[in-house]
Amino acid sequence: MARTAVVSGGGTGIGLAVARRLASNGDHVVLVGRRDDVLADAAKELGEHASYAAADLETVEGALQVLQHASEHAGRIDVIAAVAGGNPASRPPAGLDHGLERASWAWNANLRRNVMTAVHLVEGLKPILNDEGRILLFSSIAAYRGSGSGSYGGSKAALHPYAIDLSAELGARGITANVIAPGYVEDTEFFGNAMTEDRRAMLVGQADNHRAGTPDDIAALAGWLASPEAGHVTAQIIQANGGALAGR
Repeated sequence: MARTAVVSGGGTGIGLAVARRLASNGDHVVLVGRRDDVLADAAKELGEHASYAAADLETVEGALQVLQHASEHAGRIDVIAAVAGGNPASRPPAGLDHGLERASWAWNANLRRNVMTAVHLVEGLKPILNDEGRILLFSSIAAYRGSGSGSYGGSKAALHPYAIDLSAELGARGITANVIAPGYVEDTEFFGNAMTEDRRAMLVGQADNHRAGTPDDIAALAGWLASPEAGHVTAQIIQANGGALAGR
């Protein structure tokens, strides 16, 4: 029987790769993001296996839009993949002081982008999540080793105890909650135009397999964690970084 999955950040990068993987398994996928045109193109690619809801998950109102769409199109859902995120602190607005004002802006921006988008999506959809459902949150290697500014890595690390608490809350219903923490992944919008050849070589060189990750690498792991076969794996933070940070 086909399931329904909601994937935030589903228009590009890792989110789109996760949506493709779930759709290839016969699931109907609801793509969520802020850009209507990007979502429309992604949904067109996935065809009959997809619909989309343009919404800003940094807000409660955006989460309610997604809930309304999912309720009308599916009634109940089986998978929540909260992929949406980013590092707005890497592109601060002009005019901010480099001290307290900038730090406060960066922390608030990253908490909204990486924590509240996940919390709003999960808490908004929790009432229509089926038993045996799957919740996937997406962290980063930065949650373990820092991100240079504190705010990005800190915001991603906040997802780890959230998944553990979700697992404890919902586990009796057979619902799992896990976190995927990728390392360096190419072919996403994360770095914008900021990636240099030297930085890429450094990041690739940190991996034991000497290559960058791909969105499909992360989607393969997400596809398994979202599957019925993964029902005994929950409250876990699983790294996918080619060994760039092992044993943590």
